[in-house]
Amino acid sequence: MKTQKPYYITTEKISVGYDGKPLIEEVEIALRKGEILTLLGPNGAGKSTILKSIARQLSLIAGTVRLDGEDMKSLTGAELSKKMAVVMTKRLRAELMTCEDVVATGRYPYTGRFGVLRAEDHAAVQNAMELVQVAEIGDSLFDRISDGQRQRVMLARAICQEPEILILDEPTSYL
Repeated sequence: MKTQKPYYITTEKISVGYDGKPLIEEVEIALRKGEILTLLGPNGAGKSTILKSIARQLSLIAGTVRLDGEDMKSLTGAELSKKMAVVMTKRLRAELMTCEDVVATGRYPYTGRFGVLRAEDHAAVQNAMELVQVAEIGDSLFDRISDGQRQRVMLARAICQEPEILILDEPTSYL
């Protein structure tokens, strides 16, 4: 008999919303490594709010999110960034940054206090950019490329972060 892997990320009766007012209550999610979950619903139903709450971009109103059995509140930002990458629909403001600079920010959880990239970090950036087909625009300013190219750059940033979990909110927007 094949044994099931334990759940890697779980939510325990989370309530999410804004300004302390719940939009959705008692959400329960359980995912194992390698599984994919898709949230479907009409605009304004709370899909992005759930994702932001799981990613700690929005405070939970109630409940707990666990990552590999550990309450995510106990993880530092750097620890969480090594485990989870997020691409949301909100547009990044990256004036005077090249596309490669933006992708390279995905490596910061690994660079230490001064953010100096090592050879393996540069390789991860290049690999991610090639994977999503934006290597040829690496020297272009991020604020001067198309929306579709920006979305690909943001996906490359998440990929080069080498997370265990990718949270993608409308990842095919503009593509």
